[in-house]
Amino acid sequence: MEKIYKRLSFLLVILVALSAGCKKDIAKEQEDNNPLQPRIFDILREFSGAQIINEGDTAKFNGIEITPAGKATVSWMVDGVEVSKDKRFAFAPTKGGEFTVKLKVSYNGDSSVRSTKVLVNPSTYTFKPYTKIAMSYLTQDATAANVNFKNVTHVAYKIGLVSPEGDLDTSPGEPGQKAREIVARAHIAGVPVIMGISGRLSGIDGWAIYETNDFGTAIRDPAKRTKLVGLVKAYVAAKQMDGVDIMMTDINSGNADANMAAIAPFAAELKAALPPTAILTLTATVNYMHWSYPDLSAFDWINVHAFEDNIHIGPDAPVGQSSSLQFMKDGAAIWTNFHLPASKLVIGMPAFGLRYNALNAAGNNESWGSYDYMTYKDILTADPTAAGKEFTDKSGKGVYYNGVPLVTAKTAYIKANPFKGAYLWGGDYDTQDANSLMLAIATGLK
Repeated sequence: MEKIYKRLSFLLVILVALSAGCKKDIAKEQEDNNPLQPRIFDILREFSGAQIINEGDTAKFNGIEITPAGKATVSWMVDGVEVSKDKRFAFAPTKGGEFTVKLKVSYNGDSSVRSTKVLVNPSTYTFKPYTKIAMSYLTQDATAANVNFKNVTHVAYKIGLVSPEGDLDTSPGEPGQKAREIVARAHIAGVPVIMGISGRLSGIDGWAIYETNDFGTAIRDPAKRTKLVGLVKAYVAAKQMDGVDIMMTDINSGNADANMAAIAPFAAELKAALPPTAILTLTATVNYMHWSYPDLSAFDWINVHAFEDNIHIGPDAPVGQSSSLQFMKDGAAIWTNFHLPASKLVIGMPAFGLRYNALNAAGNNESWGSYDYMTYKDILTADPTAAGKEFTDKSGKGVYYNGVPLVTAKTAYIKANPFKGAYLWGGDYDTQDANSLMLAIATGLK
């Protein structure tokens, strides 16, 4: 009986072994016939957009899962060079610049790849040389994609909205790290970035709203003024910006004189709070309110809003070009004749047009509500030939704007005279192709 039991046990062991071998062979056969595909799961969405860091910081890729786990091979590459084979990766660049980080996961001859950019804002940078300033003035809606940094010497970014309490709203620059990306790409290109601050603006044209005193209320009060200075200083430091522009401080109200007088103590306090190398500028009007500005000689330069003559809007106003070459010349002359030398002035041009939507029987603008504004790129969408003109009838009752020929003529005047340079408002209304107004400015000022 004992011998029979031993034989049965032996046979059972053999059967178990054979059974295991069959299962192993079946599993391999199934895997060969239905190979697993290597996959990358970006749990934390670290490849969904560029990571933007400062030099000395680390870009971390810790939320990555791969399949088949434990079988796939992993390769991390920076600018095409393999740097790691671990599932997680930390990129600590030693210099500023733009880097391509790629993850490749391979299994059974197949591969999956994810790629992203890491922008590294350099800790030290040298601004590129220039003869005259060519500045793109961006609105709060801009992104880095709205700037060709080859065509600019400076960028201003109107990202600070001042409240009557002296608070500072910079939230539009946070989604997608827009503000940080603009600064990083600018510094990599050797271009300084200036933080623009203002009260509420009227819209596309960037003008002050009638009877608003948000900014003025803040800077007229010493306590609120100091609070605002602290907030501006902190934002400039946090985003590594290179200066501040004060835009038309509530010049369109009954308190305009007091608002504008308050620029002087505000600017003095702000200048003392910022680093000694910080740029401090002011964007000023050319209407009758120019008489109310205080001494502005302490500013590095003044951006002259020398467009929009305001005679082509309102009931029964004649239709026409509101931002002509002659109006720019006259606006610049106001400042050179009564305020500052041309070498302290950067002259503005518009990247938007005045559109008429209804005309009266005389062919003039019908009312206060019968006109609006179009961005230059929207004008080109309506009329692909618009770049070579300054009027198109392809939208509403017609649009008057600055096309490439008019901007080129304005730029030639600025270059031929001792002005400090030119700026374009708003830079994000422009195109990034051969029809670009900023390209025309940059080319004309060389």
